[in-house]
Amino acid sequence: MTLAVAIRPANRDEIGAILDLWRRAEAIPSETDTAADLTHLLRHEHDALLVAVADGRIVGTVIATWDGWRAGLWRLAVLPEWRRRGVARTLVADAERRLRAKGARRISVLAESNDPRAMAFWQARTDMGYVPDAGARRYVKMLRATIAAGDEPAPDDGGARGALGP
Repeated sequence: MTLAVAIRPANRDEIGAILDLWRRAEAIPSETDTAADLTHLLRHEHDALLVAVADGRIVGTVIATWDGWRAGLWRLAVLPEWRRRGVARTLVADAERRLRAKGARRISVLAESNDPRAMAFWQARTDMGYVPDAGARRYVKMLRATIAAGDEPAPDDGGARGALGP
């Protein structure tokens, strides 16, 4: 059953609720899951963090980024009690529409390979045109664990802190 949800950009005063939603949705924690990092995101790209709102509360999120060359989807998460109602599909479709309007021609998705729900969702999204990219592998270097609200990212310190798989 699909219920009506409204998709809109998040507000800074909703960051605490979004971080709580990610915990409740059992999203795999990241070093950038902080209020300061989300504040910085919204300052840099004010409409990147989208929320799905139903019954007056946030029930899902996706981060849809565009840097003028590449588009990406991150942190697709839906509250457990709102899953299997079309919320994630609605978030993805709205993110696509917004990214296309900015000029995006291709969207990359980062899905946690050790999260069975995430993998099942994206594997089923061939119906929306998403296919695995067998030729790509992700490499990560953490520049700094967190940023303070109001700080700009630090320059590269040259220290690799780890790499993740695909």
